Amino acid sequence: MNTPLFESTIKSLKLLNRGKVRDIYEIDGERLLIVTTDRLSAFDVVLPDPIPGKGEVLTAVSNFWFARLGHIIPNHLTGEPPESVVGDPREKAQVQGRAIVVRRLRPLPVEAIVRGYLVGSGWKDYRRTGSVCGIPLPSGLREAEKLPAPIFTPSTKAEAGAHDENISFAQAAELLGEPLAIQVQEVALKLYQEAADHAAPKGIIIADTKFEFGLDAAGRLYLIDEALTPDSSRFWPLDQYAVGSNPPSFDKQYVRDYLESIGWNKTPPAPRLPAEVIAKTTEKYREALLRLTRT
Repeated sequence: MNTPLFESTIKSLKLLNRGKVRDIYEIDGERLLIVTTDRLSAFDVVLPDPIPGKGEVLTAVSNFWFARLGHIIPNHLTGEPPESVVGDPREKAQVQGRAIVVRRLRPLPVEAIVRGYLVGSGWKDYRRTGSVCGIPLPSGLREAEKLPAPIFTPSTKAEAGAHDENISFAQAAELLGEPLAIQVQEVALKLYQEAADHAAPKGIIIADTKFEFGLDAAGRLYLIDEALTPDSSRFWPLDQYAVGSNPPSFDKQYVRDYLESIGWNKTPPAPRLPAEVIAKTTEKYREALLRLTRT
């Protein structure tokens, strides 16, 4: 792995946006360059310390899933090497292994969250209401319990520093139109189920995940952004899973747990991470990649 990249500087292209993790540049009217940095966000706040190798892991995991799940829905990749759209050797070094060239699409204003297990904000919602995002569930379920069937719980998309908000399917239908909302729900559930079936024999439970979608000029739906990464998903080791408690994970939940333990109020500025937390997080991301992609 190279030196951690907290922020890219691609001067030969126009910077369109710096998100929580990704920097997006304009190549032309049809294509974008997305650089996945080593930034880490938790509770929708970008932390000051990069996680070495994280951007490369996220890119490799996403590309693996884009290829594996392409029969369900097309994705935004063009297949062009990112090094081909920048000229300066210093810029080529920044994109190598951590960037993708993608079609320029119109992102949908909702995130498609699929939950297969009762944990996190879903568990808190269930304890309070007996439902998750308005979806009634059987009584008596425990934390981390597998749901009778995966559920689709969309959310709004927040800018850096703001918090995503869970919304009902009816609210998603108001934003997207009912036919598109139904399509997004069906595709997200299919993607989750196939990924979960692949991960289980590798020793990973995908407890939940978040997808993003976009439309082309003809209204065709595409999978965009990232796919089933340790940033967008909750990955649990199968051999340490037990109903009744939140298992240790291969994702940034480890960092969330640390931040909860020190009593951070989840508003900027975020605290610095100890060296051992950074090193352990790097290790967890790398192990998720190796487990998911090994043959």
